[in-house]
Amino acid sequence: MELNPLLPLNSILSLVSFSLMGRWYVMPWLRSVPRVQALTPLLLLHSFRHIGMAFLLPGVTATALDVRFANPAAYGDLLAALLALLALLALRLRWTLAIPLVRIFNIVGSVDLLNALWQGFQHVSAGNLGAMYFIPAVVVPALLVTHYMIYRLLLLPSQAD
Repeated sequence: MELNPLLPLNSILSLVSFSLMGRWYVMPWLRSVPRVQALTPLLLLHSFRHIGMAFLLPGVTATALDVRFANPAAYGDLLAALLALLALLALRLRWTLAIPLVRIFNIVGSVDLLNALWQGFQHVSAGNLGAMYFIPAVVVPALLVTHYMIYRLLLLPSQAD
């Protein structure tokens, strides 16, 4: 596989842009509201990770992707989406396990994204991603930044949610 620096460059630049946006605009607001209210939009964003299942669909991708990347990325994203929805439901219904579920989601989701990036850079040519190129170039950096925001919110002293 030929190494093409465009995807890593796009991913890094997106990560920098989303990090600045998060630091300057999003985190100040998230810190100003109760934790349940702050975590809700972040979890809602992650509830769309089921779209990663499209890594399994040639036609959406330019070619069938290496299963060492496609299967863990697709099913990891599905698991993360389901955990995000469960954590969101738990928060909104004020279950006592809500914050532990958010922690579990955040760990599983973060590890999934980092593993998918690693496996993707190892086993997939960026040109084979087809329409899915935007996922690692734009969406994954945004999701990584929101995972970081969730970790930060979970470390704040508990507020009256």
